[in-house]
Amino acid sequence: MWRAAQVFRLLSCLYALGFQVSVNDDLDRPGLAWLLFAVLLAWSALCALAYLQGFGRRWSWVLAEIAVVVALILSTEVVASAQWAFDNQSWPTTLWATNATISAAIVSGPIAGMATGLAVMAASTAVKGFINYDLGRNATIVIELAVGLAVGMAAQTARRAHAELEEAARLAAAHQERERLSREVHDGAIQVLALVSRRGREIGGATAELAELAGQQERALRRLVSSAAEPSVGSLTDVGALLRQRASDRVSVSLPAEPVLLEAGVAAELAAAATNALDNVAAHAGPDARAYVLVEDLGDAVTVSIRDDGAGIPDGRLDEALREGRVGVSKSIVGRMEWLGGSAKLTTGAGSGTEWELTVPRR
Repeated sequence: MWRAAQVFRLLSCLYALGFQVSVNDDLDRPGLAWLLFAVLLAWSALCALAYLQGFGRRWSWVLAEIAVVVALILSTEVVASAQWAFDNQSWPTTLWATNATISAAIVSGPIAGMATGLAVMAASTAVKGFINYDLGRNATIVIELAVGLAVGMAAQTARRAHAELEEAARLAAAHQERERLSREVHDGAIQVLALVSRRGREIGGATAELAELAGQQERALRRLVSSAAEPSVGSLTDVGALLRQRASDRVSVSLPAEPVLLEAGVAAELAAAATNALDNVAAHAGPDARAYVLVEDLGDAVTVSIRDDGAGIPDGRLDEALREGRVGVSKSIVGRMEWLGGSAKLTTGAGSGTEWELTVPRR
């Protein structure tokens, strides 16, 4: 926005030059007017340099610009007669003075921009000696306020978008680095720990304790790798990063290459529903059952599939559990998804494993 503002500054200087050439002979002190116009050009060039280079993008510089603008407007009383000031716009044109309004709006938003517009118009009103309430014939105050409001709101939106873009780039870079580390660790230490854990359970006896310790360390290492970066961008959360933490020797998690971002609350509830499904696999699918989690970004919705190769759920077992007061599935999974405005689809049968398909729409 600063570049666009300096283009406007250049155009306003050209307009002010044309105005100066056309009215100079009508002024009481044309020589002094040209001297002040030279100050205007020098200050405009300095402001353009300061804002483009960045060292002027602070309130101290903007306040200095406002002071110079107000001083040049008030100099109308020195270079022109009272009648000329009454019949014409204040020197050196309201259009050029609007640069201060734009600068304040970009630095601090619409309130500062509108306040600066009022200050500029107050100086112009002081020169004329009266307040023009006829907005149909003179809408300058409305234009100043509109410029301050519009530019200020645009600047705030641009700053938020820039911050979110930077955070998204940081998250993407961290995600790629995490994936690289995950591949390296998975091909080395995690594979060895998984093998020790699996073989230890198969051998049994005294090695079962060693297998349990190896499994614990494997899961801890997976969590460490998966949490290498904060899975969030502003108010959005990467649901894939939340589910990756559940990966283990018995749980395989497959994710898209890019972060799957949802509102933080929605992502947490979706991850909680998926976690409940994984807990059910560990508790009911059998000691050798494995679970497979797949996250899909469909654009207007996100789907998480949880499938296992365990014992499955016999027909009627869920209704029986509900009658017994066991509401884990109906509340923790189905209830969560309905509350999110999504759906939970269950496919199962005795001996055929279980598959949950959890879908939430993007709002």
